[in-house]
Amino acid sequence: MPRPGAWELRALFALLPEPAAPGAGRLLTARSLRGFADGFVSVLLASYLNGLGFSAVQVGAVVTSTLLGSAALTLAVGLLSNRLAPVRVLFGAAALMFATGLGFFAVTAFWPLLVVAFAGTLNPSAGDVSVFLPVEQALLSERVGARERTAMFARYNLGGAFAGALGALASALPILLARANGWDRTGAERAGFVVYAAIAVVIAVTYLGLREHASREARPRRSGVLTTSRGVVLRLAALFSLDSFGGGFAVQSLLVLWLFRRFDLSTATAATIFFAAGLLSAFSQLASSWLAWRIGLIQTMVFTHLPSNAFLILAGIMPTAPLAVLFLLLRMSLSQMDVPARQSFVMSVVPPEERAAAASVTNVPRSLAAAVAPLVAGAMLSFSSFGWPLVCAGVIKIVYDLLLLRGFRSMHMPERNTD
Repeated sequence: MPRPGAWELRALFALLPEPAAPGAGRLLTARSLRGFADGFVSVLLASYLNGLGFSAVQVGAVVTSTLLGSAALTLAVGLLSNRLAPVRVLFGAAALMFATGLGFFAVTAFWPLLVVAFAGTLNPSAGDVSVFLPVEQALLSERVGARERTAMFARYNLGGAFAGALGALASALPILLARANGWDRTGAERAGFVVYAAIAVVIAVTYLGLREHASREARPRRSGVLTTSRGVVLRLAALFSLDSFGGGFAVQSLLVLWLFRRFDLSTATAATIFFAAGLLSAFSQLASSWLAWRIGLIQTMVFTHLPSNAFLILAGIMPTAPLAVLFLLLRMSLSQMDVPARQSFVMSVVPPEERAAAASVTNVPRSLAAAVAPLVAGAMLSFSSFGWPLVCAGVIKIVYDLLLLRGFRSMHMPERNTD
C-alpha cells in the first residue's frame, strides 16, 4: 500500500474512488447530485418566498421547519439503524425528495408550505443536513481503511460542494428565462422545484447499483444502538450542536436574504456570489485529508474553522457590498475544510456496527440546534438589515472551536502522521 501522503496527493486530482472501494463511486455521484439540487434551491428559496410576499420572519420559519423535519427523520433512521437496510433507507429518502419538490411546486400558501418543509428533504444550507447523510457516511466507511477515510470523505464532500456551487449558479436561470420570454418571475422560480424533484429520480437510479453489494454485507447487529461509544458520541453531539446553532444564523438561504435586504443585490448576482463561494469551499476540502495526516483531525477542524468564523463576523459589519462579499468568500474558502475531518473523526471513534447510529446521533442535534437560529435571524433581519445574524454565528462558532480543541486535541487518530 502506498504512503498515505502519496495517496492523498493523487486524491487532489481524482474525483472517483479507488477500484478497491466498490459502490463508493455511486455514493459520491449521488452526493454530487444532491449537492446540485441543494445549491439550486438554497438560493432559489429566499427569492421565491420573497416573491410570494413572505416576510423575513416567515422565510426564517420555513427554513427552521426544513431543519426540524430533517432532524426528526434522521433521528428515527438512527434509532432504527440496526433494523433497516441502508439501501432501502436511501431509496425512501429519494422518494421523499421527489415528493418535496412536487409539494413546493403545488402549494404557495404559508402554512401548507411550512408543513411540506417539515416533512420533506429541502436543504436551505450550503452543507448536508439530510437523512441521506448518516447512511451514506456509514456505507462509505465500510469501503475504505482508516488511513484513507478522511481522503474519501474529502472526495465525498468535494463532489457535493462543487455541484452545489453549480446549483447556486443555475438558480438564476428561472429568472433569466422569465425575462427573456416574458414569463411571470415567481412562476418561473416555482417551476424550479420540479427540477429538484427530477433530480431525486436520477439519484434513485444511481442507488440501484448498491442493492446487490449491500445485500451481501455481513452487518453486525446489536440490541442497543449505541453502547461502547455512547459517551464520546454524546459529548461530540453536544459540541456539534453548538456549532450548528451558530451556523443556523448564517445558512445560505438567509445569507441570500441578507444580501437582498442589506445591499439590494439581485438574484443573479447572489447566484454568482454563491457559485464562487461553492467553488472555494469545494476545492478547499481536498486539503483536509492532507492537513489531517500532518497535524491531526481535531487540529484540522479547529485551525481552519477559527479564521473562517472571524471572516464571517467581518462580513457582517462591512459597510459596502464588495467588502461584505470579499469576507464571505474568504470565509467560504475555509469554512468547510473541517467537514471531512469531522466525519472521519466520528467514524474513527465508534465501532463499525455503531457508525450509522453515531452519524445520526451527532447529526440530529446539529439539525435541531440549527433549526432554532433561522427564525431568530429572520426576526433580526425584519428589524434591521445590519449583519447581526452573521456576527452571532461567528462568535458562537468560535466558542465551539475552542471547546472542541480543549476536549479532544490529545486523542490519537490513525490519520495522524507520527513519523
